[in-house]
Amino acid sequence: MRFYTFVLIVWASCSFANVEKVIFLGPESISIPTQHPNLDDLGLDRISPVHWSLRTQMNAEFPDDKNTKGKASWFLLEGLETGHRYEIRICWAATQPTQFCLFPHTLKEVFETPSLISSLALYSESRQTSAPTIEEFRPNIHRFVEPSIGLTPLQSSSTLLLEIFSAADYFTTNQTLMNNVPLVDVDIILDPYLLNIFPKSLLPTAVYITILAVLGWYLSDVIWKWLYNLSETPQIRQSATYKITTASTSDDKKQS
Repeated sequence: MRFYTFVLIVWASCSFANVEKVIFLGPESISIPTQHPNLDDLGLDRISPVHWSLRTQMNAEFPDDKNTKGKASWFLLEGLETGHRYEIRICWAATQPTQFCLFPHTLKEVFETPSLISSLALYSESRQTSAPTIEEFRPNIHRFVEPSIGLTPLQSSSTLLLEIFSAADYFTTNQTLMNNVPLVDVDIILDPYLLNIFPKSLLPTAVYITILAVLGWYLSDVIWKWLYNLSETPQIRQSATYKITTASTSDDKKQS
């Protein structure tokens, strides 16, 4: 009885939503020059453990031979801890059928891969009028070393660039929607893991389910005993009535 009550509580507490996520470890800290050009010139939306949630709209397109995963968008993940486990997830409404693919990249990987830096530059140019070109934006990125006196100060940070592909996943007879894919409303959430084991955002849910399970365990025992006693009461009354009737019959026989 208790087991079934526990399963029912857990099942009732579950919910389903459109979510895509990826789990990664914070990279090693790197030194980023503060003089221009730097990461600020890209004009990317930033996500960090402090500002861990971003609500925005993303462009999507139907996949083709050139862009098999859809439209690429870029975001900056900063303020991470080296070796710490994180989860980045994107949530969107079911009324906007879209497929998302998430790829976190280190800065070195992006700036040493022509296809990635081209995609990043194109996205940055689409967000601002004076974005740096591919040739202009190649900052000197290396492992963090304390700067010597008199040199340009460096900023140490564990940082990643997040590439998200969004592909429209619907078909309609409305030619306008087929030719012009509407913007997709999304929530992008950075979720650190507690002790690299459990997502921090799920801690309130885990506490809530645990409290419900414990209360359900003891409440089910009380209800079970109450139902058992309730079912036994008519039998006890019937047995007592039978004994009284038998005793009265015996007395009558003795008197006669």
